[in-house]
Amino acid sequence: MPASFNHRGSFDNLESFLKRMQRADIGRLLAMYAQDGVAALASATPIDSSETQSMWGYEINQTGTTITITWTNDNINQGFPVAIMLQYGYGTGTGGYVAGRDYINPAIRPIFDSIADGVWKVVTSA
Repeated sequence: MPASFNHRGSFDNLESFLKRMQRADIGRLLAMYAQDGVAALASATPIDSSETQSMWGYEINQTGTTITITWTNDNINQGFPVAIMLQYGYGTGTGGYVAGRDYINPAIRPIFDSIADGVWKVVTSA
């Protein structure tokens, strides 16, 4: 037995929503949040690492329908990122170990929450 479907009405509301979403500038919104992330990471970086504090940055990349924010830190010591050494710890040249301190996750978590809230507002108000 073949199936059949009947439809009355239009898809005008859906089409209108999709056009508004196409015009939404999510990239600009994410750039604002990325800058907030840089400020949060810089302020959370241990004070005795002022060079690391000042070297936070970000990159925004879009591939198809995916947009990513990557926070960067350009302070490198002997080929290894200092921000990562501070976060996870590192071995010393004399066989010792300096324990890491979790400063990145608590600093960036509120930024993730803000991104989720901000993008949700853009989507629901479109």
